[in-house]
Amino acid sequence: MNLGSRSLLFVLFVAVAAAFVWLTSMRLPSMVASHFADSGAANGFMPRGVYAWFMLALVVGLPAFMVGLTWVSIANPKARINVPNKDYWLAPERRAETIEFLRTGILWFGFMLVAFLCYVHWLVVLANRVQPAQLANTWFIGGLVAFLAALLVWLKVFLGHFRQSASSIESTSPGKPGAASHLKR
Repeated sequence: MNLGSRSLLFVLFVAVAAAFVWLTSMRLPSMVASHFADSGAANGFMPRGVYAWFMLALVVGLPAFMVGLTWVSIANPKARINVPNKDYWLAPERRAETIEFLRTGILWFGFMLVAFLCYVHWLVVLANRVQPAQLANTWFIGGLVAFLAALLVWLKVFLGHFRQSASSIESTSPGKPGAASHLKR
């Protein structure tokens, strides 16, 4: 799948997430429990319309802003991009490929963030189905741990790409001591 297809898939995913948030928000009570104490008991409320718009801004706006800003800013030739072995990866002959990899990586992050925020919204919807409203903290903590674990895997793959590929290139020049010394940081 090329980068254009992946970005279109991200836009569709965000659109489905927006529909999910909007439609499920309309079934909430007129005063939505939107903030919860450590015990899971509701301790903050807002009108349904305000909650729906707030969640739409969070679920759609935050990931779209992060992906969009990164997408545009790394295309600038003067962008300050900090990756391992950046002299190698941002050399003119590899820059386009590196930018594509970075854009793909931020799209994956965007997918994960949208999914997690939709999950949190769903927990709020479920919490509002009981009276008094009660958030299932174990499900929230479980979702947070899963999101953080996915984020760590994403970071390992993302950063590992630059380290592993650079070190494999270094090992392919055996008779030339120092030939790939520019790869070392």
